[in-house]
Amino acid sequence: MYIPQHFAESDVACLHEVIRRNSFGVITSLVGGRLTATHVPFLIASDEGPNGTLHAHMARANPHWQGFDGKTEALVVFSGPHGYISPNWYKRRPAVPTWNYVAVHAYGTPVVDDDATRSKAHLGLLAQTMEAGRPAPWRIEDQPAAFIDGIVPGVVAFKLAITRVEGKFKLSQNREPADRLAVAAALRAEGEGALAAAMESPTDASEKN
Repeated sequence: MYIPQHFAESDVACLHEVIRRNSFGVITSLVGGRLTATHVPFLIASDEGPNGTLHAHMARANPHWQGFDGKTEALVVFSGPHGYISPNWYKRRPAVPTWNYVAVHAYGTPVVDDDATRSKAHLGLLAQTMEAGRPAPWRIEDQPAAFIDGIVPGVVAFKLAITRVEGKFKLSQNREPADRLAVAAALRAEGEGALAAAMESPTDASEKN
């Protein structure tokens, strides 16, 4: 990923938080010499390895997992808030249109974890994470055992120890503070609160470059 210095974010904890908040990623790798991509939800285990480990699953009928041999590198892309930036929002002109966004790229060699017990545990943890905060969360433990046992064989769990992680927070850091504040205000007015908040957050890349 092309990352100019003023858009770079290298703090691993910060990048893990982006993954947690935007956990539906795209994993891309070579399978039989062809690039293959699959969209799946991921869980990030920050305490597993120096850069963390991603855990996920996909349908057994999807041939993508058959290329997860522990040797072939894969790329997982997570997209955070993003949106179009009109040059009319800048105080200083002339200017051109652009796009602001937050993106994290995680690299590693995925390994299949094809064990029914661990697959079931992963599905349970995924549901627990996604259902957190709901008044009556769905729990895998509350479902009929025969029903769950019939579903688990249809998925393949896998994990990817992150060997390299990159973050790009393109949030108008190359503009003057007045321009940045004006853009954030315009985004809020258009309902893009998440992107505006990323621009205003003290943990974003602008505070570190």
